[in-house]
Amino acid sequence: MEIMELTPAERRVRDAFPLGEGVDFRAGDDEDPADGAAWGPERTLRAQVLRELLLGGPVREGRVAGLKVTGARITGRLDLKYGAVAHPVRLRHCHFEQAPDLYGAQVVVLVLSDSVLPGLTAGNVRAEGVVRITCCRITGPVRLQGAKLAGALFANGAHLGRPGEVPEEAVLQLGHAEVGTDVWARGLVAHGEVHLNGAGVRNQVNLNDAELNAPGQTALHAEVLTVGTDLHAMRLRARGRVNLSGARIPRQLNLAYARLSNPGGQALRASSSAVGELWLRDAAPIEGAVNLRRAQLDLLHVPPEVWPRQVQLDGLSYRLLTPHLPAERRLPLLERDGDGYLPHPYEQLTTAYRAVGDDAAARTVQLAKLRRHRRTLPPYARLWGLLQDAAVGYGFRPMRAAGWLLLLLCTGTLVFALHRPPALKPSEAPAFNPLFYTLDLLLPIIDFGQEGAYAPRGWYQWLSYLLIVTGWVLATTIAAGVSRSLSRQ
Repeated sequence: MEIMELTPAERRVRDAFPLGEGVDFRAGDDEDPADGAAWGPERTLRAQVLRELLLGGPVREGRVAGLKVTGARITGRLDLKYGAVAHPVRLRHCHFEQAPDLYGAQVVVLVLSDSVLPGLTAGNVRAEGVVRITCCRITGPVRLQGAKLAGALFANGAHLGRPGEVPEEAVLQLGHAEVGTDVWARGLVAHGEVHLNGAGVRNQVNLNDAELNAPGQTALHAEVLTVGTDLHAMRLRARGRVNLSGARIPRQLNLAYARLSNPGGQALRASSSAVGELWLRDAAPIEGAVNLRRAQLDLLHVPPEVWPRQVQLDGLSYRLLTPHLPAERRLPLLERDGDGYLPHPYEQLTTAYRAVGDDAAARTVQLAKLRRHRRTLPPYARLWGLLQDAAVGYGFRPMRAAGWLLLLLCTGTLVFALHRPPALKPSEAPAFNPLFYTLDLLLPIIDFGQEGAYAPRGWYQWLSYLLIVTGWVLATTIAAGVSRSLSRQ
């Protein structure tokens, strides 16, 4: 392009380029790039001119050339597709008429902070430094799928998509991208899906204070996402499904104070994921189902009031459960699994309580498990289970058996003390003792010589039969319950 074809604004940029100096077209710091369509020729740059500078512009020895423009209106499409850009690109507070195309390009640094764009195509881009779309307003999709960034991606405060609309295409596409440091998106507002499937982030992903809007659809799609440290999403507001199935997050998945809402569908899916710590501290009650099947966690911090009405927990494993609460506060959650009775969630909760030395809570969970299982059995088995439960709490309430024995012993002793049964052979019978006579009836393996020497009559005989039968049933139930308890240990 000949120099004579350049406008005065373009000449300013051309002259500053080889020196690496910036050109600021703004009349004041409070200008809104959304009004850029009305900016005049004194601050209008053709995208073709910028392309020529970036791909073959003049350089000066001893200086670092670079495109640094603030507050310009850029007309046409900035087409750098497959180009090798050896200079930093900084276009701040600019208004783009068309979406830049950097598909497959190689860049040093790409900064578009505070700009307004109809979209950004940069799939498979290679960046030696950072990519910044901080505080940008981008109505169309941001395509960064397959990108390889040596530095970080900054999207803090960016607004993507159009309010009230949920486009079919994800508004932020980072599928299978590789980010050398972090993804910073604090305060991101997305009207549509944020897509991170298969992405790899060396350090952390930060979505604190982000707002993701995709009602009835997927707000955050991050299956098989791999991060080096943490995924922070404190105070996240997600309308739509948050899908982290198969994600690998070795330290924290922090959803403290978050609001997850997807009524009628899954609000949070983290099945088959591997997470160091999952935090939902002080989060709002989740609206929608939660799927944590086969997830592996070291620590799970979710207060009972945060869980929704429907959960899927089969195969979920965790080492620690916080905050530490009585088992009665945790057990209702296990009743909400849509797959019905499953033994694994009860065993996992038992293990967590035993890990912190709360054996009483562990026994409570095991008792609840057996009672829940009893409801799935045929009638005859349910009857036997009820008997074991009433007698000894399936072996987890041994003092209950002692109470039954004491009640029966006192009853028999009192009755037979008032109504002494006649001796079978008065001359050979030992002196009658109502206490030991009742013990003889109750305990099948003990013989004090009283039961065989005396024979009650009438309804007292029926009472003796009742004591014998009850003693046998109680003794076998205790043995069965204790045996089951020992086998579980």
